[in-house]
Amino acid sequence: MKIPKRIASTLINALKGGVVPRIGLPYIAVGREQEINALLRDVEIIADGGASFRFISGKYGSGKSFLLQTIRNYVMDRNFVVVDADLSPERRLQGTKGQGLATYRELIQNMSTKTRPEGGALPLVLDKWISGVQSGVAMESGLDLESPEFARLVQQKIFEVISQLNGMVHGFDFAHLLTMYYRAYLDGDEETKAKVIRWFRGEYLTKTEAKQALGVNVVITDDDWYEYIKIFAAFLKSAGYAGMLVLIDELVNIYKIPNAITRQYNYEKILTMYNDTLQGKAKYFGIILCGTPQCIEDTRRGIYSYEALRSRLTEGRFARGDTRDMLAPIIRLSPLTNEEMLILVEKLSDIHAQLFGYTQRLTQEDRITFIQIEYSRVGADSHITPREIIRDFIELLDILYQNPGMQVAELMGSEAFSYAKTPLEAQSDESAGEFAEFEL
Repeated sequence: MKIPKRIASTLINALKGGVVPRIGLPYIAVGREQEINALLRDVEIIADGGASFRFISGKYGSGKSFLLQTIRNYVMDRNFVVVDADLSPERRLQGTKGQGLATYRELIQNMSTKTRPEGGALPLVLDKWISGVQSGVAMESGLDLESPEFARLVQQKIFEVISQLNGMVHGFDFAHLLTMYYRAYLDGDEETKAKVIRWFRGEYLTKTEAKQALGVNVVITDDDWYEYIKIFAAFLKSAGYAGMLVLIDELVNIYKIPNAITRQYNYEKILTMYNDTLQGKAKYFGIILCGTPQCIEDTRRGIYSYEALRSRLTEGRFARGDTRDMLAPIIRLSPLTNEEMLILVEKLSDIHAQLFGYTQRLTQEDRITFIQIEYSRVGADSHITPREIIRDFIELLDILYQNPGMQVAELMGSEAFSYAKTPLEAQSDESAGEFAEFEL
């Protein structure tokens, strides 16, 4: 398995830092076949003109973000546009101080396509749309590009796409801005194009500011940003893409909102999204939200505290234990098996050796011993995550690379490694320390 050095470096550095790399995931993908197949079925539904909505539930480090990035790369290869964002205290689904608009901005800023996977694809999408219409008209008509008839036919095609948006909520305003962009494109007016891009990104805060810049009396706000996301999905289909996928991670930041009413407003926005997709109000559009089991299932503060969502999302009587319904709204991630983790560390060994240009010292027996030690720690069966194991293993590889004289058995047999604490043990020790200090 030969991997470009740039990708290998990104993979190792990101994984050691506890984050999911945005490139190179096929080189380290293991397991999750059921989950991936379920999400790919949703992708087919979206491409056929439908819509989908999923929650991915898993504890910290269990692979939620990895699964998101895997699906992200897959759908971009199939001509989808992907927008993604992580929620935070400043970015929510609904807010009174610009938090909802901040999430919209992050989504549009991270708009990605196959040719622009790193984000920032909005200008490319708009220019590609116009040039695609021009190419199509040229092939169909055979007219010279400079002829007045050619320009008329192109404009007719452009307005056909735009007119399809007028029937949607805020579609008229969106279509008006598209028209402005098209005319600026024809005139080579880069300044106006940049202003329209700013508007689509939600960067105009007041109607007065938008009026002065573009002559329009409307801006995207906290209350209506989701409607514009749906319009984008419809436009992107008309522009030649297969559909649009929205990926939102870190739902726990809604769970952490201290004000109960504010949390309920955010859950109400989720309900709106859920109903739109499942009732057929949205087309060529999919949403995936990621969070921990607690932030979803806690009936006091989590999503389940909003009765309208709880009644829709709660499992039935038959999906229990090892019996999982992959067609349900919530995909609950099960732990990777020991065998799958062994395959993963094998891949990491190969990538690390290629990156630093050395012959592997770890044998298969060494890797098996490493996995056995990791899973033999107290609480590991229910609390250890792939993130921790990966981080430990890359650290092991780094130390062995930097200390050629050190024996593998010596390092893995050391007390520091063999008796490293799991998060559960560390939390117990910390709690015990707090109680001891209190008693003193």
